[in-house]
Amino acid sequence: MSDLFEASGLAQSGPRPLADRMRPAKLADVVGQDHLLGPEGTLSRMLKTRTLGSLIFWGPPGTGKTTIARLLANETDLAFEQISAIFSGVSELKKVFEAARARRMGGRATLLFVDEIHRFNRAQQDSFLPVMEDGTITLVGATTENPSFELNAALLSRSHVMTFQSLSGDAIEKLLTRAEETEDKDLPLDAEARQVLIRMADGDGRSALTLAEDVWRAADIDEVFDAERLQQIVQRRAPIYDKSADGHYNLISALHKSVRGSDPDASLYWFCRMLDGGEDPMYLARRLIRMAVEDIGLADPNALVQANAARDAYQMLGSPEGELALAQAVIYLATAPKSNGAYVAYKAAMRSAKSSGSLLPPKHILNAPTKLMKEEGYGEGYSYDHDAPDGFSGQDYFPEKIGRQTYYDPPQRGFERELKKRLEYWDKLRKDRG
Repeated sequence: MSDLFEASGLAQSGPRPLADRMRPAKLADVVGQDHLLGPEGTLSRMLKTRTLGSLIFWGPPGTGKTTIARLLANETDLAFEQISAIFSGVSELKKVFEAARARRMGGRATLLFVDEIHRFNRAQQDSFLPVMEDGTITLVGATTENPSFELNAALLSRSHVMTFQSLSGDAIEKLLTRAEETEDKDLPLDAEARQVLIRMADGDGRSALTLAEDVWRAADIDEVFDAERLQQIVQRRAPIYDKSADGHYNLISALHKSVRGSDPDASLYWFCRMLDGGEDPMYLARRLIRMAVEDIGLADPNALVQANAARDAYQMLGSPEGELALAQAVIYLATAPKSNGAYVAYKAAMRSAKSSGSLLPPKHILNAPTKLMKEEGYGEGYSYDHDAPDGFSGQDYFPEKIGRQTYYDPPQRGFERELKKRLEYWDKLRKDRG
């Protein structure tokens, strides 16, 4: 079954886009996926046996997923069927499966390519399992989303996930050179503008060819564009960034780890990438507060103050002025001394609290407002710390059944150096008075 546009006949009406005309006719012509199609590539090894298992192609747009699926069918002599999860439902799937069964009865198997397979719900994904298991179809699903989160475990267990990579600058350059050969003319760009166009493509081969086609349309005879003129003509391609998908989590992870790694320049870069992609600045403000308590903590208690102040400043000023306050907080957090001492202590104390049950505090630290409670020993032997030498009694405040525990062990960094000295001093007093 063809896709929506081919089925309606629209694919043949009018000139074909350059990207479609340049679609590779054999796997050797595919660029940018050498880890799959090179001499030692995963797909190359599979093809040596002339058989394929079901596959999931995971990667960004414009990296060759559809093209490679079509060529794999040719290489293995499978009938090629293509559907899109955006336009297909249960009735469409039933028709495809019935056609594949009839074809199988005639002695030919089917490669079913499902674009945007993550758009199918769980029940629809389950419908593939019987026809995969009995050999009616070899499934090749394409997705831009992380299969671990978007696809059924049962479907994944029957498939081999192939990760597609964004095209490198060299791969994009190969495509542009082929486009010039196809069109029999050079791109009217100077050297700098050509590199700008490659960066604009952002690893998407289809986008690179579309941009090239736009340039040819706009250029007069003998006109050559510089980088500034190129940007005026084609405008700027929106960054690949989906706030609900992997791009979102990948970039916030990069920002968080850059801050943790004390690299203010990388931190600012990822912060700006997210802003440029349309991220909600208040989301970034919340994440900065999290970084302040998780990765800096008491090594610099002012980090949390700075992060909260940046959030308040953004709320007061709005965008774009308030974003500078967030950028300042990014720099402050990245350059602050780092410690996860409080974070580790919290998790250790939580584990202990959950495992120890409903133990009562020791009686000497319980209040005794009634005569009965006093008779039961509540409050007996309590030492008021302010009356003790050094303002420290050294009493034990843990439940008697678990005894004294140590959760917080501050590292020798930033303000926690001072906290370490205090704890060691109090520990010495505790032992001396024990």
